[in-house]
Amino acid sequence: MKVIDVRRERLDDVVEETARVVFDGGTVVYPDETGYVIACDPQHGAAVALIYEAAGSNPILHVAVCVASPAEFLEFAPENPLAILAVKRLLPAPVMFILRRPAFFGEEQTAGRLTIGFRVPTDPLARAILERCGPLVAAATAYSGEGESLGPADLLLQRGEVAPRLEISVVDLTGNRARLLREGAVPFDRLVERFGPIERPTMRTST
Repeated sequence: MKVIDVRRERLDDVVEETARVVFDGGTVVYPDETGYVIACDPQHGAAVALIYEAAGSNPILHVAVCVASPAEFLEFAPENPLAILAVKRLLPAPVMFILRRPAFFGEEQTAGRLTIGFRVPTDPLARAILERCGPLVAAATAYSGEGESLGPADLLLQRGEVAPRLEISVVDLTGNRARLLREGAVPFDRLVERFGPIERPTMRTST
C-alpha cells in the first residue's frame, strides 16, 4: 500500500495519483469532514465488492456513492422532488440520502439492493478527488489517522488523526416523505430546520 501525506504534497499531484489508482481498479482511503473513507470506481466490480465487505453487516448505512456537487447528485434522481429539495436547501453536507438505484446502475454497484446512498462531501480534498475521478463508491472506515489496519486499500491519503469521528446522518428519500434512518453529524432538529419535515422513528418502550 502506498501512503501519501497530503499535508506535504501539492493538491494536484495528490489528485492525479488518486485518479491513477482509481482508474486502474484500486481502492483509496482518504479523509473527508467526518473521518476516513475507503473508495473505488463504481465500474470496477471487484473493488466495489471490497468496499461492501469493508462496510460490514449493514451497508445501507455505511456505503454511499460520493459525488462532487449538488448538481451531480441530482443527476441520479432528477424527478425525485425530495432530492431536488435537498439540493436547494441542504447540500453539500455530511448527510447521506438513500435513493432508488438509478437505471444505469447495475446490481454490482449496489450489491443487489434496489437502493443506494448518495453523499456530497464538504471537504475540499474529497471534492477535488471526486471532480477528477467522478462518482466513487465509498464506505466509512474505523481508521482514525494512524495505527489501525486499512484492509484492502491500495493507496492511503494521510492527513493525520481525525477525532472524534462523526457518523453520517442518513435520510431515506425513496418514499413520499423523507425518513430519518440515523441521526449523526447533522442533528435532527437542524435537518428539519434546513430541509423541512422528516419522519423520525418512534422509540419502542418496554412493557
